[in-house]
Amino acid sequence: MPTTVTTPDPDEECAYCRSRIFDHDPICVRDCTNNCGSPTYFCNYACLSAYVEENELTTGDACEWSPDESDCC
Repeated sequence: MPTTVTTPDPDEECAYCRSRIFDHDPICVRDCTNNCGSPTYFCNYACLSAYVEENELTTGDACEWSPDESDCC
């Protein structure tokens, strides 16, 4: 899906800690399973990781492994 890339405002805040993103190493995230909506900005990977964990955004989205399966590794 095509998206438009724009530079965020200089005072854009991190979605997690509310620090100014450009005071750190900013990351832009879009949900492209939902029409590539508005970007969400984080000041660094630690804030992105904490946001994902606190909002349980990986629940049900990862492969499941069962050690009882005979065709594993």
